[in-house]
Amino acid sequence: MSKVLKIFTVTGARPQFIKAAAVSAAVARHGDGVKELLVHTGQHFDFNMSQVFFQQMGIPEPAFWLDIHSQPHGAMTGRMLEGLEKLMVQQAPDVVLVYGDTNSTLAGALAARKLNIPVAHVEAGLRSFDLSMPEEVNRIVTDRISTLLFCPTQQAAQNLLAEGFRHYPCSITITGDVMLDALLRFTPKARKPQSDIPEKFVLATLHRQSNTDLPDNLISIMEAISEIANEVPVLMPLHPRTQHALKRNGIATENRNFVITEPVGYLESLWLLQHAATVLTDSGGLQKEAYFLGKTCVTLRNETEWQELVQTGYNIPSGAVKNNILTAFDTLYDKTFEPDLSMYGNGKASETIVNQLMSMSE
Repeated sequence: MSKVLKIFTVTGARPQFIKAAAVSAAVARHGDGVKELLVHTGQHFDFNMSQVFFQQMGIPEPAFWLDIHSQPHGAMTGRMLEGLEKLMVQQAPDVVLVYGDTNSTLAGALAARKLNIPVAHVEAGLRSFDLSMPEEVNRIVTDRISTLLFCPTQQAAQNLLAEGFRHYPCSITITGDVMLDALLRFTPKARKPQSDIPEKFVLATLHRQSNTDLPDNLISIMEAISEIANEVPVLMPLHPRTQHALKRNGIATENRNFVITEPVGYLESLWLLQHAATVLTDSGGLQKEAYFLGKTCVTLRNETEWQELVQTGYNIPSGAVKNNILTAFDTLYDKTFEPDLSMYGNGKASETIVNQLMSMSE
């Protein structure tokens, strides 16, 4: 008789809640053969960046809440590592499941590895090849110490093989992307966030430290967005970090066609993506969601870990240079295309991942 598999899932940031919603639903479909303990590190704590996702997406309430946030990378990761290690010792899980590339991801993987608990990494193998990005460091270290590497794309698996992972004690599985699973499941429930949204608009988001913490980059990006807003309305749900950075640098956003809103929930974000003419973002997840819904995207970074999106021609990395942003926008604005969802698993990634995890209890 197979034993009950005990999964210890670490989450903490907006993209991880979306991924967990898809995988946790697949876990639940396996019934009594598996038990999942969800931990929220607290990395994203604002209601619109955290709790609203649990409410809208039916994610199981966290079994544990660490309330660790608003600290430098080292302090935050260290405190998470300490808290997660204590919980893992208490709970003795069979496997620790981590998502993506945040400090929560790295802390969960490190804590498990030091306790000799297998680590399963969802979104393994992604590379931007820019070690100045904290997310890139988190990805590389997490991959290296993981036991089960769940790659969202063929390119991600090739990245691991190029780095010699075939010689490491791990398994590599191309699963597809769990964010596509979530999008296909929840798009029919998408809802308009507010009534006064223009019929035609551009959706913009901005949150990465490389853009918000460097005044020259922030000013250049905001100038480009303001200029775009002179031609077509721009709607920008504002990340708390960006809001503070704009205020700190005295950057005004008075253009009447430039609509600033609070962060929105997942269902509202899907509605905005469905109806946007084009997307401008430095988010990794939003780039993919834009592609899934047939929307072009200007990526406000010099590179992207989603290299296949650039190869399609519907995603152009512009960096933070105003003229480059405007040129990319002019190239992509209001173009339509049919996305190739087979690149990302056609919505079956979560089931593939859970089946792989369940095999550990056989």
